[in-house]
Amino acid sequence: MKQSIDFELAAPMASENASLTEHLPTGLAAVEEAIARACKEARRDRATVTLVAVSKTFDAPAILPVIKAGQGVFGENRVQEAKSKWPGLMSAYPGLSVHLIGPLQSNKAKEAVALFDAIHSVDRPSLCEALAREFRSQSRRPQLFVQLNTGEEPQKAGIAPTEADGFIASCREKYGLEISGLMCIPPVNDAPAPHFALTAKIAARNGLANISMGMSADFAIAIAMGATHIRVGSAIFGHRG
Repeated sequence: MKQSIDFELAAPMASENASLTEHLPTGLAAVEEAIARACKEARRDRATVTLVAVSKTFDAPAILPVIKAGQGVFGENRVQEAKSKWPGLMSAYPGLSVHLIGPLQSNKAKEAVALFDAIHSVDRPSLCEALAREFRSQSRRPQLFVQLNTGEEPQKAGIAPTEADGFIASCREKYGLEISGLMCIPPVNDAPAPHFALTAKIAARNGLANISMGMSADFAIAIAMGATHIRVGSAIFGHRG
């Protein structure tokens, strides 16, 4: 399998894609340096922050240089897209971890549990029920993060902060799900710090050790406020078309 993937990488590509591929390890190195600085300023151990390289919309040839540069954790938004590229990559490069960071339909729970090592978007009872059912029938147990809608934006998925404690309790008590942490995406036009602080506060009072927050533009702030997982895409892969 590894040979076929490497052959695909070596196949002719559009000039802009080749340029992007050559840039990837440099982008990853710059992000790693920024994470190290942020951890030092926050007096945190670098090992306490997991970089999730957001590879959505990029195919295997574009992802391979990042894998070969040492990155092992990746994030995808859609189950179907992830299914098209990650089984082969994970077979060729054992030890990779793929996280679902986008919304999950309940009818895709079976596929998601089979493929992903973490699901960052648990946000409603019907999904909890579907995940609990799959946990009973499959041997895999992905980490689960409850997604908060800290800005209470009507167009965005996630649990409102005022409902978070009750929802987390329901996940544990009614559905028997082990919740690993919380995830948030602040509103685009808001300062992220208050949203990160609120997420950290809710995580602490519910005994949750993991917090998925911070993206390319604000991950240093997220690290300062306790993020354990940061989701960085454009700073590593460049802007998507």
